[in-house]
Amino acid sequence: MSILPELKARFRRALENLTDDVDQCLDMIRRSQDARFGDYQANFAMSLSKKLGKPAREVAAEVVSRLDLAGLCDTPEVAGPGFINLRLRDDWLTRQLARAGGDPRLAVPAAERPRSFIIDYSAPNVAKPMHVGHIRSTVIGDSLYRVLGYLGHRVISDNHIGDWGTQFGMIIYGYKHLRDDGAYRSNPVEELARLYRLVRQLMDYREAIEQLEPERQRLARRGEELEEKRRWLASHADKKAAKELRREETQLQDSRDAMAELEKKIAAVENSLILSRLAAEHPSIGQAVLAETAALHAGDEENVRLWREFLPPCLEEIEKIYRRLGVRFDHTLGESFYHDRLAPLVDDLVKTGAARVSDGAVCVFREGHDVPMIIRKKDGAFLYGTTDLATLRYRMETWSPDAMLYVVDHRQSLHFDQLFDAARRMGYASVELVHVSFGTVMGEDGRPFKTRSGDTVGLEGLLDEAVRRAGEVVAANDDAKPDGPELVPEERARIAEIVGIGALKYADLSQNRTSDYVFSYDKMLAMNGNTATYMQYAYARVRSIFRRGNVDVESLRAAMPPLLLSTPAERRLAVELLRFGEALDLMVEDYRPSQLTSYLFELANHYSTFFEACPVLRAETAELRQSRLMLCDITARTIARGLELLGIEVVERM
Repeated sequence: MSILPELKARFRRALENLTDDVDQCLDMIRRSQDARFGDYQANFAMSLSKKLGKPAREVAAEVVSRLDLAGLCDTPEVAGPGFINLRLRDDWLTRQLARAGGDPRLAVPAAERPRSFIIDYSAPNVAKPMHVGHIRSTVIGDSLYRVLGYLGHRVISDNHIGDWGTQFGMIIYGYKHLRDDGAYRSNPVEELARLYRLVRQLMDYREAIEQLEPERQRLARRGEELEEKRRWLASHADKKAAKELRREETQLQDSRDAMAELEKKIAAVENSLILSRLAAEHPSIGQAVLAETAALHAGDEENVRLWREFLPPCLEEIEKIYRRLGVRFDHTLGESFYHDRLAPLVDDLVKTGAARVSDGAVCVFREGHDVPMIIRKKDGAFLYGTTDLATLRYRMETWSPDAMLYVVDHRQSLHFDQLFDAARRMGYASVELVHVSFGTVMGEDGRPFKTRSGDTVGLEGLLDEAVRRAGEVVAANDDAKPDGPELVPEERARIAEIVGIGALKYADLSQNRTSDYVFSYDKMLAMNGNTATYMQYAYARVRSIFRRGNVDVESLRAAMPPLLLSTPAERRLAVELLRFGEALDLMVEDYRPSQLTSYLFELANHYSTFFEACPVLRAETAELRQSRLMLCDITARTIARGLELLGIEVVERM
């Protein structure tokens, strides 16, 4: 049983004939921040008093008089201006803990009304190595998949990979004109990635050449205009105009920075003998890539053959990363799967009036918005929004979900606003569509996390470095043990893999998902603080108690000794253990894994306090020893299950 849902159920009955805003009141029942005020508090009396025209303490007293908390809480206390303080009964705590101790699910109830979810996450482009930008979508989506499934919902994960389109046109062009046969035979994925980067660089160079001079002239004119404004403001006290000038100067500087990037792209090619020669040999590379893409989409025999040849090794490289991360998908349906569905989809949208032709393109217009969602360009080409609509239609027809979650970074917010509006126009009014957005992984310089050379950080390299550093932490910890090291080199390596990758995942999941966060290996591998390493260490510490005491865990669980909450530390740990189901509910309420990481951190802290204050193996009595061993076991199981639901393993020794 979860504490908060049970409290809310009982308060609901007390509030039903008192107010129409029952749910709003129930949202104000929360865990107490200070144990002096009980375990939970109901804080709605102050807001309710205004609606009822009564003093808040009188409202609180009336609610308490209607409230049946028999067997669950001690007599509620009305405190201060109208807080209702609630203290759980010790006998209720011990009964519920005993249930959790004997239940593989730790007494977390399954959802009363299971729903059907589709989660779209990770979605790498097949033709490019996965990079740091994929970590957030992958681990957030995987944790939601795990937790929703654990709570009893039907969950389908669908990895909508980019296995079609211009990126393959670039690779096909590169393969035909720029490949190194020896490198391709030796490592096809690495050579295809090199070809992609090379073709991209040559295309960017040509585009930069075309854009630079017009942009330089535009910025010069803009600079002159702003100089005129500065001269005018020098003799006029106009605060509004001064504020507007500062805004325009910032915009001008941003444009100058963008122009500097164009200049860097040009210089990178022109300062290289090899790249400048290739640029001269392939002057129309952009148009040629588009032609190769169009040929692929039209079913050109050679291009389709090459696409089929390239795909398996690229997919295996991605799968290798997923295996290390412990991530799997129920379905991997890429853009190519939907290619033949795009034209019929657009025709249907035009026929039903959901889309219309505008300046030769087919668009879906949103009410009150000038910018439409283009689903077919003038030249007949489709866009990724078209593919997303075809994907949504396929999912609705195939799985009939109650909800679809798209775990994609916040920069795609406009796209999903347009996509969801178009879906409603297609008749999908009942399905819940959610953009589970997230912020950017930043470097310590405050910019998106990149290598020193300015390249995007590869995900495989990120994992390798996390594991290497974890190995140093594991070795230092093992070497510092009082009786000498316990781990052989092979075990150290295995633990380092688990600790390093767990640290990387947890560092991401513990952030507020909508915020940017600064990446730091040192912080994420710290043995204290809100890190996976600290959580894994707490678990390993429990397991070491059982080893040192030669305790048979299975026999202990089968015996289920009486639980004795003889100290404040034991009681606080007991309450925290029973909050596990509540933490999972809070996580899925608005799809924030940080709710679960925060819970696990608090649980580990409560366990640490208990461990310091309450001897376990040397407890005063045999009964107290057994009770504390049981508390240790339930704690270890809860930490392990919580980490498992985040996609993180535990280790028996550290």
